[in-house]
Amino acid sequence: MELELHRPVLLQETLSALACSQGGLWVDGTVGAGGHAEAILRATSPDGRLLGCDRDAEALEAARARLAGFGPRAILRHAEHARIPALLDEIGAGAVDGILLDLGVSSMQLDDPERGFSLREDGPLDMRMDRTQTTTAADLVNALSEREIASILARFGEEPRAARIARAIVRERERGPITSTGRLAAIVARAVGARPAARDRARPGRPGRIHPATRSFQALRIAVNNELEGLDRLLEESAGRLRGGGRLAVISFHSLEDRIVKRTFRSLARRCICPRDLPVCACGRPDLVRLVTPRPIRPAEDEVRRNPRSRSARLRVVERLDGRAGGGAGGGR
Repeated sequence: MELELHRPVLLQETLSALACSQGGLWVDGTVGAGGHAEAILRATSPDGRLLGCDRDAEALEAARARLAGFGPRAILRHAEHARIPALLDEIGAGAVDGILLDLGVSSMQLDDPERGFSLREDGPLDMRMDRTQTTTAADLVNALSEREIASILARFGEEPRAARIARAIVRERERGPITSTGRLAAIVARAVGARPAARDRARPGRPGRIHPATRSFQALRIAVNNELEGLDRLLEESAGRLRGGGRLAVISFHSLEDRIVKRTFRSLARRCICPRDLPVCACGRPDLVRLVTPRPIRPAEDEVRRNPRSRSARLRVVERLDGRAGGGAGGGR
């Protein structure tokens, strides 16, 4: 496996945002091939530790190989990021120094046609990040009603032609089950026309055009993996596990994720309802974090040129205001 081909997005920006320093305990809740984790371990040498988890067993094995040289400093677990609080309890950790969540699908998954995430190379219509789960994208497109499919495409893909695409899928599956990415991509393309709508066309300087089925594939992937379910709760729990001054950094790749991150971070930073001129919080709902990034950090032009997949990345960061980790309310104003 060519790990160097899988470039961690916004790497230097993430290290800076996490304020990595020597020692401490750090968490990478979506460790993937281990690119960010490796950089964090190097930045926290010689004794910083990192807990990394991923729901994709194949990605975790790649990370295990990449991080082998760090020995016991790298603690890896096969688990989805929702289990970060439980994993920290399992290793007896209290407050942590920083947490990273790099959301969405990885390059490893996109580059392997057998995983069913790519719409440009034919493969089985799978899309499971954790292949121990049972439901695949093929199960959804072949079993759900036209109305249910349209709802998924509209909700998770923000696809304006969801009804038309769902109708085409239901009609086509009568000829035989839809089991490949190539066939589904072709069905969607025919349903909306071979040329992408104007809003889907590439921006100047971007190679190629966005495929007409991009939104549909995103929607099915999110539905298969329940990617948005509980994300707000995870962000709240993660912020609660930080030590005072510890940071939570989240990289998102589409507007649905980014909205949840933005809304949750703002709610955690504006919990107090006391008058702002009151020197001490009296409402019992002190702010838990401060916004380090009022606006998201985006990749520089040179990174997008080197890695076009980074173009939609957005990095948002918050910093814990007090030192009482474990879910308690913060103490700063």
